[in-house]
Amino acid sequence: MSAAVESARAAVNGRVNGHRPASGAAPAVPWEDQFLPTPLRLDDKIRTQKIESRLQALVLCGGVLRRVGDVFEAELERGLREQPSSLQMENTYVPELPDGTEEGVFLALDLGGTNFRVLLLELRAGQLVRQHVKQYHINNALRLGTGDELFNFLADCVQDFVHELGMEDQEFSLGFTFSFPMKQHSISSGELITWTKSFKCSGLEGVDVAALLERCLRARRLRITVRVLLNDTTGTLVAGAHIDPNVGIGVILGTGSNGCYMERASRVQHWEAAHERVQDVCVDVEWGAFGDNGCLDFFRTEFDKEVDANSLLATSFTFEKYIGGKYLGSLLSAALGALARDQLFPAEPEPDQLQTAHLSLFEEENCAGEVAQTLRVLREVCPGAALTAHDALVAQHVAHLISNRAAQLVSVCIATLLRRMRRPHVAVAVDGSVYKHHPRIAGLMDKYITLLAPDHSFSLLGAEDGSGKGSALTAAIAARIAARDAA
Repeated sequence: MSAAVESARAAVNGRVNGHRPASGAAPAVPWEDQFLPTPLRLDDKIRTQKIESRLQALVLCGGVLRRVGDVFEAELERGLREQPSSLQMENTYVPELPDGTEEGVFLALDLGGTNFRVLLLELRAGQLVRQHVKQYHINNALRLGTGDELFNFLADCVQDFVHELGMEDQEFSLGFTFSFPMKQHSISSGELITWTKSFKCSGLEGVDVAALLERCLRARRLRITVRVLLNDTTGTLVAGAHIDPNVGIGVILGTGSNGCYMERASRVQHWEAAHERVQDVCVDVEWGAFGDNGCLDFFRTEFDKEVDANSLLATSFTFEKYIGGKYLGSLLSAALGALARDQLFPAEPEPDQLQTAHLSLFEEENCAGEVAQTLRVLREVCPGAALTAHDALVAQHVAHLISNRAAQLVSVCIATLLRRMRRPHVAVAVDGSVYKHHPRIAGLMDKYITLLAPDHSFSLLGAEDGSGKGSALTAAIAARIAARDAA
């Protein structure tokens, strides 16, 4: 191993994850400074200072995060009161979570990307005892065609699924996970607000997507009733509560990001259904659009503006572009490009080559004090550049700043919800590729939520398949409530 790599590793290993070596009692770190990322350590002190200065805007201290929390709280309140806000605060009409009595065989339909799933799940005493899943592909023509064409295709796939199981003559309740922003009218009805991801089907303005799906199913003589319409975030909350009854918040931290939580029904302004006996209801925050009205511009950087300008949905989903896996690789590329233009990094990465998986790899190597894989990736995305171990450390540092800020911002939202809920303990169900695969994100979130909500007990729970299992569980909850109300 070269002296440069040894020197680089020693610099990194001197203070991994921001902790000082155990060489005597370190002075108490002020609360505000406990949010600061691990500093860059290079042999070249002047280059180090210039890089740190150039990237300073990506560093958020405790005071800035408190301000973000105050803005989030204000936007949240306005959204609940149906006043202008960048947070939709949608009433999902899900009034209860699993209690262990869920019974029956249910279908679930999970639509949120180019591949979608049809599932059959059987529950006994709240436990999943049988599951069948089939995946189908939605081509470009369907994603960009008419809404009727898309929903007829979905119904064809459901018909194929139940026929394959020999169950086309049976009666089913179905939970429909529709992972796009929507305006809900009840637990089983809602309208699309806007398409996201790679979808842009025409003719669905003002259309109840659950009713449309049910009509298409009935046209095929299928005895299937859409009992529940929800998104993957609500499904994650429900799936998490099936594991731990203390779950009260659901979070998606993957390609995109969103959160939902159990709110007191009396605080929710928007109701289109009887709710006299409802104490709590799940509210879908839709925090991906937080800041679309400019309320977060006080910490927006030139790198964020570049990523936004190059995105398919410019000026939209502001918050998601700080924390979503779809954008973290682009932020890494933008920051390294700025350093290169200032002669602080050997070359600008080629456009669209750095992905969030690379950012996670850089962080993993940073934690381990390694640089080999980071250098390999940099040589692929910066062909022809003369790259050294110290350049790899710079790239790792940029990845760390972006990761640290992402963890801080999602933690602000969770901490605000914890303070609002005021429960003895709240488990937070989290799903998504960034949470699962980033080596530091869960630990950073645990640290920052604790700092931002120090008097509120919480735990982070990895939840699986909210869009499938959560959907079926919610359909079972709806069936339970309907049977109780009919008694």
